[in-house]
Amino acid sequence: MKKSKKMRQKELKETLEVSPFTTDEELARRFGVSIQTIRLDRMEMSIPELRERIKSVATQEWNETVKALPIEEVIGEVVDLELDKRAISILDIRPEHVFSRNNIARGHHLFAQANSLAVAVINDELALTARSDIHFRRQVKLGERVVSKANVEGKDSRGHTIVGVQSYVGNEEVFAGTFEMFRSNQ
Repeated sequence: MKKSKKMRQKELKETLEVSPFTTDEELARRFGVSIQTIRLDRMEMSIPELRERIKSVATQEWNETVKALPIEEVIGEVVDLELDKRAISILDIRPEHVFSRNNIARGHHLFAQANSLAVAVINDELALTARSDIHFRRQVKLGERVVSKANVEGKDSRGHTIVGVQSYVGNEEVFAGTFEMFRSNQ
C-alpha cells in the first residue's frame, strides 16, 4: 500500500534532516515514486535541490575553517572537515568531466578532487603537494558520484604531513593516493 502524500513528505523531510546529501533518485527508489514526485514534494516543502543543500552546508560549516585555499577552489563539495584529521568531498561526474566519445571521467578530475581535499585538510595558510603516489582502480563514468575521503596519517622524516585519500563510487574504491604535503609551519 502506498503512503499518503502527507506521510511521504513527513518521512522525506526526516530523511533529509538525517542525511542531507541523499539524491532525488535515491529518494525516489526509497519511497517508490517518480523523481518528479520527489522534486515536487521538495518544492512544496521549500527544501532545496541537492547541490544547494551541499553548498549551504559547506559554506556555513567550512568557509572560515579551510585555511590553505578558498573553499570554492576545492574540487567537489566539501561535506565534512576536521583540520589535520579528516575531510570528505563529493564530486558528481558531469559531461564536462568526461571524454565525449566514451563518457569516462578524465583522470585529472579525480586527481584534482583528491589533491585539493589533501590541501584543504591541512591546518595551515600554506599547504602544497610535495609528492604523491596515486592509483586509479577503475574507470569512473558519466553520472557517477565520487566520494573522496582524506585522512591525515602523520609526518615523514622531512616533516611533510602525509595524507591518504581514497575515492569511492558507492562502496567500490576507484582512486587511492598518498600525498606528502609541505606546510609553512613545519
